[in-house]
Amino acid sequence: MTVLTQLRQGLVASCQPVDDGPMDDPRITAAMALAAEAGGANGLRIEGLDNLAATRPMTKLPIIGIVKRDLDDSEVRITPFLEDVAGLADLGADIIAYDATQRPRPVPTADIVAAIKAAGKLAMADAATLADGVQALAEGTDILGTTLSGYAYEIAPAGAGPDYSLIRAYKDLGVFVMAEGRLNTPARAEEAMRQGADCVTVGSAITRVEHITGWFAAAVARGADD
Repeated sequence: MTVLTQLRQGLVASCQPVDDGPMDDPRITAAMALAAEAGGANGLRIEGLDNLAATRPMTKLPIIGIVKRDLDDSEVRITPFLEDVAGLADLGADIIAYDATQRPRPVPTADIVAAIKAAGKLAMADAATLADGVQALAEGTDILGTTLSGYAYEIAPAGAGPDYSLIRAYKDLGVFVMAEGRLNTPARAEEAMRQGADCVTVGSAITRVEHITGWFAAAVARGADD
């Protein structure tokens, strides 16, 4: 069974604790991953080499690996360097995701994709627009993700929902489509599949306790004010 077959029509749990939060520990990330697997996840998205090293031996699920960096001279954060690709490949990521936006970056996207393929891994383009997707396909990516829609080029307005139109546009390109971004309810994840996604990634609503608690705390406060 291929990795894409394992992921098709399934859920990827993005196990990424809040940076420097109380759950930001590789052992906890691995535990999150196992809990997500027990809940029915078909795959995992893991950030950081330490987290990947802790998680890979614990599960046979496909793993999408990324490295996030805060750069001084670029807004690109997701797997910006060739050494990031090498590290993720060495530690057993099945898929390596990278920022596929057309913004200034330290390494061209074509070089990132070439390195991923040379390592024998699948490439996932974390993209924001149709143009991003078209370029990523031309460079050989295997998966188009709506990951950065509303986060690159422009910030989605408060309360904005998932970018279903981009899911449909990517589907029309005839590629494996990963819906990702603001899919924070089961209903939204279901609708993403109905709009043509092959797989759905959910992060904050599953693994970021601080965010989930904040949603409920805000709702309780609103109710108390009524």
